[in-house]
Amino acid sequence: MKAQLPKTLIEATIYFSDEQNCIDFVAGLRWANGVVTCPHCQSDTVGFLATRKIWKCKNKECRKQFSVKVGTIFEDSAVKLHQWLVAIWLIANAKNGISSYELGRSIGITQKSAWFMLHRIRLAMDQGSINKLSGTVEADETWVGGNAQRMHFKARQARNIGASSTKHKTMVLGMLSRKGKVIAKVVRDRKLNTLQTVLTENVEKGSNLITDEFKGYQNLENTYKHKAIDHSVEYVRGNIHTNGIENFWSLMKRTIKGTYVSIEASHLQSYVEEQCFRYNNRETNDLGRFMELVKSVGGKRVTWDRLIGSQIYWRARKITQVRGY
Repeated sequence: MKAQLPKTLIEATIYFSDEQNCIDFVAGLRWANGVVTCPHCQSDTVGFLATRKIWKCKNKECRKQFSVKVGTIFEDSAVKLHQWLVAIWLIANAKNGISSYELGRSIGITQKSAWFMLHRIRLAMDQGSINKLSGTVEADETWVGGNAQRMHFKARQARNIGASSTKHKTMVLGMLSRKGKVIAKVVRDRKLNTLQTVLTENVEKGSNLITDEFKGYQNLENTYKHKAIDHSVEYVRGNIHTNGIENFWSLMKRTIKGTYVSIEASHLQSYVEEQCFRYNNRETNDLGRFMELVKSVGGKRVTWDRLIGSQIYWRARKITQVRGY
């Protein structure tokens, strides 16, 4: 099977045009040991109904039927499985992301469905781990949002902000291990307690922690081997710099500004996770990133109402947005 797997987008489109290939591929990743189990009762006594391409549980107390979609981000979706897999390939390997309009045109669905699909896929990209970063770790925070000075006067007036204000922006704290992995979290403010709580949750105690001179990183010497660089004086002092995490910010903001343009602040963490996924899997190839993402589709599901927080269509709501940078 491995020798037959696609290596390019064209090969993936052709390979997954066969429905049975899609089912076999997803089933092979969900049940790697080859034993299909019922997602409702976990019984391994199931039978495959070839005419309908679904399984039926033989447990007398269950007897439920299920497809390979059940218990994954694909569940209750009218979009065909081959469209899902091509969409996953596209977003996993698009360096600057892919908009819902572009995805919709590419796989032949509406923009609204594509937007919902992308958020489900971003949920799979959130590969949270109990393992903390260690070694030499760079930490830095950044604002994400439009430049108030470039806004029209009426736009600033509507937000009740000044030309130099950052109140309309959203803060993200990033932590990057020089071994290669990055973790980034949306935070409510830049206060010392807020930043240091996130740091202790994600960075191993005793690690070499490098930050700038911002006061939110003060008094970390008892927890980490803390070194700071004063950016008003210099950007690099030997091995002391935050260039790695700042490079990540550049990639993330290029994606937001160039592809997504305007996003809801409430969804920002999802877009951050998308960029973290691609960054953390940057050294593998297109197939490797695709495989890693498909492995994470199980046990994750979000409904439309939960995603938008209301039964009112998302475009009609008055919402706070993160716009450009």
